[in-house]
Amino acid sequence: MTVSVIIPVLHESALINDAIAHIRSLEPGAPVEVIVVDGAREADTLHAIRDSEVKNVLSARGRGTQMNRGAEAARGDILLFLHVDTELPRDGLRAIRAVMEGGRFVGGAFDLGIDGRGIMFRLIERVASLRSRLTRIPYGDQAIFLRRDYFLRLGGYREMALMEDVDLMRRVKKGGGAIFILPERVRTSGRRWRGEGLVRCTLRNWIVAILYLFGVSPERLARWYPS
Repeated sequence: MTVSVIIPVLHESALINDAIAHIRSLEPGAPVEVIVVDGAREADTLHAIRDSEVKNVLSARGRGTQMNRGAEAARGDILLFLHVDTELPRDGLRAIRAVMEGGRFVGGAFDLGIDGRGIMFRLIERVASLRSRLTRIPYGDQAIFLRRDYFLRLGGYREMALMEDVDLMRRVKKGGGAIFILPERVRTSGRRWRGEGLVRCTLRNWIVAILYLFGVSPERLARWYPS
């Protein structure tokens, strides 16, 4: 089964080439499709890409919108939605194919790992691992992957201000789709926590998730996030 890696970006020219190089290093020579979807009018991230085999897509801004445009351009059997500051584990692509080839699962995600030292980061990781296994609703920074045909039948991401990953996985769960949480950890940059303050960022994320589950609209919740 072939994998299409879809990376939504907004002003990420400093990170994009390292992100692409890491994907290429996992299985050198393997037919892995990489699609970068830029939500900036200037397309500054696309202009910075040095890998000529990457599919460049310009889109309206919004993570859900951008990932849908990437899925429309994809040709792989499996769609992997990857944040630009998240790295797959060394055997990540093989692990995805191993899960999906049996036909039992429609998709899945990895355990969360954060690139940062300290007990608070480890606590966040453990809570994320427990939450995703209990709820069967992984978040976007866990590198969600889905069978392409299933994703399209589901209608893709809803193009909403926030929580598009939770909404998608709730629909997968409601429809009876089985997902698998891989025990291998992705490595997500801790820049967001360090930039906003670790405790403040963590509490904000937990509160926003709870409020969303209680019916607060994504548009209202988006006001809690920096623009």
